[in-house]
Amino acid sequence: MMVSCVASPLCTWLVAACMSVSSDKDQFLKTFQSSKLLGRSARRRKSISKAINDSGMHNFMTCYFGFEPCEEYYNSKGLSSFFAENAFSVFGLKEVPLNRRQRRMRTAANSDKTMAVAVQPAKEATSKKKPLKNRRVVVTGVGVVSPIGHDPDMFYSNLLEGKSGISQIEAFDCSEFPSRIAGEIKEFSTDGWVAPKLSKRADKFMLYMLTAGKKALADAGVTEDILQDLDKARCGVLIGSALGGMKVFHDGIEALQVSYRKMNPFCVPFATTNMGAAMLAIDLGWMGPSYSISTACATSNFCILSAANHIIRGEADMMLCGGSDSAIIPIGLGGFTACGALSQRNSDPTRASRPWDVDSDGFVIGEGSGVLLLEELEHAKKRKAKIYAELLGGSFTSDAYHMIEPHPEGSGVVLCIEKALAQSGVKREDVNYINAHAASTPAADLKEYQAILHCFGKNAELKINSTKSMIGHLLGAAGAVEAIATVKAIQTGWIHPNINLENPDKGLDMDVLVGSKKERLDIKVALSNSFGFGGHNSSILFAPYKNV
Repeated sequence: MMVSCVASPLCTWLVAACMSVSSDKDQFLKTFQSSKLLGRSARRRKSISKAINDSGMHNFMTCYFGFEPCEEYYNSKGLSSFFAENAFSVFGLKEVPLNRRQRRMRTAANSDKTMAVAVQPAKEATSKKKPLKNRRVVVTGVGVVSPIGHDPDMFYSNLLEGKSGISQIEAFDCSEFPSRIAGEIKEFSTDGWVAPKLSKRADKFMLYMLTAGKKALADAGVTEDILQDLDKARCGVLIGSALGGMKVFHDGIEALQVSYRKMNPFCVPFATTNMGAAMLAIDLGWMGPSYSISTACATSNFCILSAANHIIRGEADMMLCGGSDSAIIPIGLGGFTACGALSQRNSDPTRASRPWDVDSDGFVIGEGSGVLLLEELEHAKKRKAKIYAELLGGSFTSDAYHMIEPHPEGSGVVLCIEKALAQSGVKREDVNYINAHAASTPAADLKEYQAILHCFGKNAELKINSTKSMIGHLLGAAGAVEAIATVKAIQTGWIHPNINLENPDKGLDMDVLVGSKKERLDIKVALSNSFGFGGHNSSILFAPYKNV
């Protein structure tokens, strides 16, 4: 009798509550022990029963468990019928007659008005979700901060012309370093995009991100009026960084040599990789998914695909996503130099980044940010937004092999591409353009090329290029900036050249690799790869938007 009476109204409430309070176990036990609920004295039992009756069982349970009752509880008679029939409580306590004051308090606690407020969130939370329609994701805006331009059109125009943004480092004296070149941003202003006070305090990776993010909104036609009308609970920010605020953190260490009192009070928050995305969400008032992912140089693609998944699952309608990094400082340059990764072609910086070229001697570090505005298709059509391209899907894998070196067989990359095709439902013969990761590291570039040919070698129209040949490796921002190059290629019908590919490595097909001049291409499906230290692989797929 007891089991049948209790199980129905409490089935989901008590079970869910009990399984959720492991973290509050000590507090829960302490509370009960202090009240001696285990039957040690009748006086104690009476006081607890009084407490339960005074506040109502509903309030008592929500107080301790933080759970609203399930819908079955509300549809039943609650526990009142159970107590009436059995004359003892769930805790083995007899009912205590209520005086007038207690009855009045109980009535107030369970009044229709109070319950209406309490029940509504529970009903909303437990109501069955409608099956999601096929939610398509499109790119409606892009923002970029790069060594060859801070406007998307200028950026891509310079890429098509084969203009290099690699030069001698001017930010600090690097004369003692073996590598003294970078894809360094020489001119940059936050005027009109970031508050002056924040501009003085924040790390450049954050300033690049905030600026690129707001430029993406402007490019998408999201005016102040439109911004105010958006459902901000369904708008999010997912922009990552590989290294975060290295300069702010480095300055904090130097100040600490004098005294902790000399340290910037914002040193720690401004150094964390998530803070740029957080500050942008705060600035816009966007209350949807807001966080960052850090997977070294694959960061941007991880953020882009994860942002798209939030839209596909119906959790958001708009997502700003991408990456940002600024590590051209002594510790950044020194660290990559120490592991033997950087080019030392200091006398000829514009020819230093040479993907797939025999004379490549390492990658060139760069800086910047790329941000894309992803939007659910119907949401974009409703506000008559321009659409650059459709994001079809993608995939992540791990080499599970080495901290820095690529897998010798390229199996992780092949698996990533194959999974991306399967996840997005794209036929391999439809992929005719690939913006490769190709960072000008000889072994990794060749392995990626072989993996691509393994997957798409039979595609007669296949073309491959590397944006890094002109801007260097932007680390966590690389994938987003290259994704912007990819959607601009779809929009314009032109793909940019591979500069400095003068002496191709053995086994490379120059009919597949774009030459030293831009080429016309009617892109069916484009794939953009990004890989990172730790064996992180990512591939994302874009296509021209078709209204079907």
